[in-house]
Amino acid sequence: MKRGYQVNINLPVLIEQGEDGAFIASVPSLKSCYTQADSMPELLEKIREAAELCLEMEAEMPLLNRFVGVWQMEIAYEQA
Repeated sequence: MKRGYQVNINLPVLIEQGEDGAFIASVPSLKSCYTQADSMPELLEKIREAAELCLEMEAEMPLLNRFVGVWQMEIAYEQA
C-alpha cells in the first residue's frame, strides 16, 4: 500500500455573525465546508474539523485561491 505525504496548506475562513448571534464559518476553497456555533472558540474548533473532513472527501488537492481581503459594503435596500 502506497502512503501519501502530508503537506500544510493555508485556507481562508470567512466568519459572519447571524442576527440570532450565532457565528457562521465557511471555507470557500472547499465545497460545502461550513459550520456554526454559539462562541468563537467553539466555531474555530468546529471549522477545523469540518475542513479536515472536507479534505478527506476530496479526490485531489483543491485549487487554493490566494486570499486578498474582505470588503463589507453598505447599500440602500427598500422593503416593500
